[in-house]
Amino acid sequence: MAKIELRERPQGGPLGRFLRADRPAVMGILNVTPDSFSDGGRFFDPATAIRHAEAMVEQGADILDIGAESTRPYGGQKPVTAEDEIARLASVLPDIVKLGLPVSIDTIKADVARWALDRGAVILNDVWGLQKDAAMAPLAADYGVPVIVMHNREAADAIDIMADVLGFLARSVEIAEAAGIARDRIAVDPGIGFGKTPEQSIETLGKLARLKALGLPVLVGASRKRFIDTVSPSTTDERIGGSLAAHVLAAEAGAAIIRAHDVAETVQAMKVWAAIRARGAVS
Repeated sequence: MAKIELRERPQGGPLGRFLRADRPAVMGILNVTPDSFSDGGRFFDPATAIRHAEAMVEQGADILDIGAESTRPYGGQKPVTAEDEIARLASVLPDIVKLGLPVSIDTIKADVARWALDRGAVILNDVWGLQKDAAMAPLAADYGVPVIVMHNREAADAIDIMADVLGFLARSVEIAEAAGIARDRIAVDPGIGFGKTPEQSIETLGKLARLKALGLPVLVGASRKRFIDTVSPSTTDERIGGSLAAHVLAAEAGAAIIRAHDVAETVQAMKVWAAIRARGAVS
């Protein structure tokens, strides 16, 4: 692997600082957990995790998203204390922020978020949309960092999924603004796979354009999700094709950030999509 050139550490500020004008930004996923749905703890070892972060930088990631507690959407994960989550992050975060890409901390705990923000993370990614820990929104406002608020549900059942997504995210935005988080620091995520049946995830992807009503940048993370298996039977590491199909569709629907495990392939897909659009081949 080529030597990584260290860059100046990014600072916080409006989310637009971390987006791209030419195509969706690609957020590379790093799970430092023993029970991730996508990689089964492959990057739990700190040295392996750091090497993977370096690889994602080389592959063209625009943002790195680090999580130390499994948020696997299909259940079965073990709860992790804030102390354990911080201990996992402590072994990797200092080295990863030195790589120079914006680092997003994926957590639902304000104590963990504060620890990570104090050590160089510049984006807060909350898979419960600021609705689990009441201290999360005031913390983000105090630090002035962008927040990504995701739709989630305790369980999947028969509901109007898009109405629920829009209502939940509207509440998250209200919480953010009430805490003093400026709109230019908020992005929304429909939570593909979270609290949704595979069919509801597919429906959500098909109706992403409805999120434009919120007037905020949209992050989509369909990478390796279970709905792909229902369409084309596959293990998690056999779902690159399905992930790319969903993410190209998301880009066409206006997504500003694509969150992905397979960074090199996703960056290539976004570059080709952007080149085709630039030539007017897509109406």
